[in-house]
Amino acid sequence: MKITNIQSQVKRKDRVSVSVDGKYSFSLGLNQVQNTGLKIGQAITKEELESFKQQSSDGKLLDKVLRWLAIRPRSAWELTDYLKRNKIEEADAQNVTEKVIGFGYIDDEKFAESWVRSRRILKSVSVKRLRQELFQKRVEADIIDKILAEDDADELDVLADLIGRKSKQTRYHDREKLIAYLARQGFGYSDIKEALDRSSE
Repeated sequence: MKITNIQSQVKRKDRVSVSVDGKYSFSLGLNQVQNTGLKIGQAITKEELESFKQQSSDGKLLDKVLRWLAIRPRSAWELTDYLKRNKIEEADAQNVTEKVIGFGYIDDEKFAESWVRSRRILKSVSVKRLRQELFQKRVEADIIDKILAEDDADELDVLADLIGRKSKQTRYHDREKLIAYLARQGFGYSDIKEALDRSSE
């Protein structure tokens, strides 16, 4: 068997289609082509062909996972769950997981830091709620404790900001309704009372 054509794909410029004996056989990423040294006219065995097809499959899976990871940071559990939901075979799942961990894209401590930082920017959120959210992402308790201990946000300041915004809404002009809402967000009653007293001064 012989490699008869290596051509860039129309929709994916980062991949090429490879033909063997005049027929399309598999596709590879540009980096894979460079790493294998594949070239037109190269003779390959059946075993080598199967190896290239496996590399093609591995490359497509890695590309898919990297595009998914690019949307936002993910925890290790989220990656495992994503691969299971997509019915990826265990060996392939382990292989791609090892690669993305090696690239530094999966790190639960960095994930937790990013999660807390982004939630602080986007929303006034309690420490209790942050802990619950990270726990839902299956981040280890010791990592959650460490990251939240390093969080320098003041709970009363966060509460004051939230109270200031919610107090502008008619339905929260009722103090008891506002207290109930804040409690549902994970804030402690003593902190809520202190923050409300401060806001009314």
